Amino acid sequence: MDDLVRLLTLQDSTTRVVMAGTALLAVAAAVVGTLAMLRRRALVGDAVAHASLPGICLAWLIAGDRGLAVLLLGAFVLGLACIGTIALVQRSSRAREDATTAIAIGGFFGLGIVLSRLIQNQPGGNRAGLDGFLFGKAASAVAGDAWLVLAVAVVVVGAVIALRKELALLCFDRAFAGGIGRPVHRFDALLLVLVALVTVAGLPSVGVVLMVAMLVIPPAAARFWSESLNTIMVVAAAIGGVSAVLGTGLSAVLPAPGGAAGGWPTGPIIVLTASSAFVFSLLVAPERGLLASILRRRRLRNSVHGAGGEVLR
Repeated sequence: MDDLVRLLTLQDSTTRVVMAGTALLAVAAAVVGTLAMLRRRALVGDAVAHASLPGICLAWLIAGDRGLAVLLLGAFVLGLACIGTIALVQRSSRAREDATTAIAIGGFFGLGIVLSRLIQNQPGGNRAGLDGFLFGKAASAVAGDAWLVLAVAVVVVGAVIALRKELALLCFDRAFAGGIGRPVHRFDALLLVLVALVTVAGLPSVGVVLMVAMLVIPPAAARFWSESLNTIMVVAAAIGGVSAVLGTGLSAVLPAPGGAAGGWPTGPIIVLTASSAFVFSLLVAPERGLLASILRRRRLRNSVHGAGGEVLR
């Protein structure tokens, strides 16, 4: 407990950087993830995350550079290519959106695994460090990574705040937005680009496999607490940020299983912390939680039985 308090009070310089980066990432992911969830585009982040792996591999093969900026640029380009592929297939065929998204996830991720194995078989390829992008490696973050995440978070949150009304209209009534002359296709594309930015920025922290959880779990948990879009985004950002800080701290202080070196992985612990917040919200939210629903049904049943008894008397 003393170690966790020390970390949470930012007395550890290494963990301070990791906490700052993951918290900023979680807040940005929660804000844009709220809009993606309401627009029913939550799985697009999953597709972009899986498409980023071949992008990282191609960037390494082309540039021969393991610099984070180069690898993330390749991931972003392939992420946009994945989004374009999904849109093209939907427009040129009768395939459903969930089917095209699943196809893109499988196809791009399969390509990424093949390219990754190709790199590993090259001289010096085993030092490329590409495996760290699968599940994340937040513990190795440096100050430059935190600044990169800060820049992405400012751009994403700033764009959402500036275009909040238009994006909200897109999420709740796309047909009406188009009817009053709003460029819905452009706003839809902008939302997907924001999702891609956050997803790519989160790869070093939580990895390809878990990034979609940071886009979906905090907004889904916040949805239990309010009907207002602004409130949902604020609560989702709070859940994401707190989960990132607590998850980072717990991964640093919890003893590794069997006394193994390295401790617990940061990304999965962050996701599990956010999942705990979701379960808590599911159970105890005052209006939409399971306990509240059970109490309402019980009160209704008692009221009906009481009314029936009065009629019989």
